[in-house]
Amino acid sequence: MKNAILITFLLSVLLILSLPANLKAQDVLSLEEAISIGLENNYGIQISRNLAQQADNNRSLGNAGFLPTINLSASKVERVEDSDFEAGGEARSTTGARSGTTNAGVNFEWTLFDGFQMFANYDQLGLLRDVSDEELRLDMETLVTQVTLSYYNIIRINEQLKILRDNIEVSEERIEIEETKLDLGSGSEYELLQAKSDLNADRAALLREQNQLTEAKITLNELLSRPPDVEFDVTTDIDVDRLLMREDLLQRLMTENTQLTISRMQKDISRLQIRQIRGERMPDILLTSGYSYNRSENDGGFIRFNETTGFNVGITARVNIFNGFNLNRRIQNARIDHRNAELSYEQQKLRLESDFLAIFRAYQNAIELVDLEENNLQNAEQTLDIALERFRLGSISSLEFREAQRTFLQAENRLINAKFEAKVAETELLQISGDFSAMLN
Repeated sequence: MKNAILITFLLSVLLILSLPANLKAQDVLSLEEAISIGLENNYGIQISRNLAQQADNNRSLGNAGFLPTINLSASKVERVEDSDFEAGGEARSTTGARSGTTNAGVNFEWTLFDGFQMFANYDQLGLLRDVSDEELRLDMETLVTQVTLSYYNIIRINEQLKILRDNIEVSEERIEIEETKLDLGSGSEYELLQAKSDLNADRAALLREQNQLTEAKITLNELLSRPPDVEFDVTTDIDVDRLLMREDLLQRLMTENTQLTISRMQKDISRLQIRQIRGERMPDILLTSGYSYNRSENDGGFIRFNETTGFNVGITARVNIFNGFNLNRRIQNARIDHRNAELSYEQQKLRLESDFLAIFRAYQNAIELVDLEENNLQNAEQTLDIALERFRLGSISSLEFREAQRTFLQAENRLINAKFEAKVAETELLQISGDFSAMLN
């Protein structure tokens, strides 16, 4: 007996292992895992990381102009020439005379002073790097929001599928009751056909919802940069945080919102541009030095051979005296750019405050709506139970029972949609307030 049980168990395991991949139990993908995969694999995030790396590479002393430049040059030229010339009353001519020059040198140039432009350049490169980092953060926040909403949309569709399957079971039970009534002589063929038509309508609704589930999973796989046909399951509930505080989130928005931070940095960049242009009013002082080697040979000339080597060092100072008032014009335009950056910051802050208040109000309404729809669902469920019992006893018509069934279905759908809307508002509040850590939890 024990051997038979063991053999049956082993055969069952082998049968399960031999099933096609699409028939095996699918892996449950948690929201945290989906976010982790997206942040690691999403192509847009990878591009943003590369751009942030470029901005970090650009912030260097050499790129800002602090370091000297050293150039090495070399050349060699060979010539064969015919020449006729007269010198000191004596005429000479050469045919096929060979000549050549060889030059080599190392040149050193270092800007010692440029009106502090190099300091402004370095600060600007640092701000551009910080802006790039914030843009990466913004892209990550956007991706986390998209993944979260896509994930909960799949949960919403799964819940609606469960509702539709339960509704089909009720419709099948209705048909059984109609068939029993018809057999007993108290029913009608018309009501049986109507019940079958309603069942087909319920099955069609289930098929449409299954198509939406497939599309929703494809969308999430795309966000995770995975093949669109990767199958997975999700968790089974939408948990809404009911304790979000308006003042805390609004205060965090003013200090942590990524878009506002980028706008604030743009103001600082525009201020540095004014410093850069003003630096052009001051002189540039350059230190130059070098080593050169020159050699020339000429078979047809008076000087057959010449070679020089040596070092050189010097200081160059230059200052712009007049350039058609272009410097003044550029400073004025830079000041206008800075003013526009300040206005853009204020505009961004006002827009974000307005969006926040609208989203927070939607969040509060969604919480109230969830409570209301939960109460409505309880009433609809009790109504359906009563209607089913009365329908069995024949005290209500098939049409009245169908109306109770439809009311219950609509109540269930409204509740799951209300929960989803509340989760959307919650996620958008966390994003706009810059609470990135809470979005990952």
